[in-house]
Amino acid sequence: MASPQVFKEVVAMRAFSREQRREGKTIGFVPTMGYLHEGHMSLVQAARQECDVVVASIYINPTQFSKNEDFGVYPRSEAEDLRKLAEAGCAAVFMPASLYHQSGSSSGGRADGSMVVGAAEAHDPDAHETWVSVDHLSQGLCAKSRPHFFKGVCTVVTKLFHIVEPDAAFFGRKDYQQWRVIERMVRDLDMAVRVVGMPIQREADGLAMSSRNAMLSAEDRQRSVCISRALTEAREHAVAQAADAATLQQQVAAAIAAGGGRVDYVEVVDARSLQPLQELRGRQVLIAVAAFFGKVRLIDNVDFEAP
Repeated sequence: MASPQVFKEVVAMRAFSREQRREGKTIGFVPTMGYLHEGHMSLVQAARQECDVVVASIYINPTQFSKNEDFGVYPRSEAEDLRKLAEAGCAAVFMPASLYHQSGSSSGGRADGSMVVGAAEAHDPDAHETWVSVDHLSQGLCAKSRPHFFKGVCTVVTKLFHIVEPDAAFFGRKDYQQWRVIERMVRDLDMAVRVVGMPIQREADGLAMSSRNAMLSAEDRQRSVCISRALTEAREHAVAQAADAATLQQQVAAAIAAGGGRVDYVEVVDARSLQPLQELRGRQVLIAVAAFFGKVRLIDNVDFEAP
């Protein structure tokens, strides 16, 4: 089992990728925030099947967290992550300390452990001030309660694509809106990267795999399976009967609340445009959920073609 090469500097990571290209090899890229699980490994496996060389990144991106979110307690396991990536045949891992310029006068951090990034917040005209956003698809769903999120995601993914220079990048569809947003960003900015969305990987009881699952208490871990169960029942209901969106929303929200969760949102939308639907007949439908169990926010979804 060969250990992957680990790069912490942008120049070294880019040099590795360009050497692979000179040798005629294609590069598959799996961006992560670490604390890897079988869902991440399925992305690495898909990248290995489609590309000659696989590069992963481990970087907890501060710009997709707000002041009061879980940046400071987000789970970390660097040594175990590298072991898993080695076993999966990953050739290189990019693990930068930071991807945002901080001048000497920047304060560097908040009380919750997250970083201060950006000229406006840092009160520093020399700090990072360039952002990437996708206007329409970044609205609604997760953006309702996390309006900062997709600007941070789009910016860091753009930077990672410029550094790693992959032929293809692999994303899990648990983060469905994120996948669609990145897909649109790549199209609109003519980036030479093929964006591949991969199926959700689930635990034996149906819970969608997520690094945040490790933050659940034992009781909340048991309760959290109500999300996938509610989504499965709603899909079966919609396929078997001519259910409308409002009925499905109410059904899923009630099931999650009864199971002990606090609903952030339940939305029934078009699977490509992410626009809310009322009538489902003949449409490709996405039912998307975010819910809290204790302080841990989980997301999940199902998509299907309505009869």
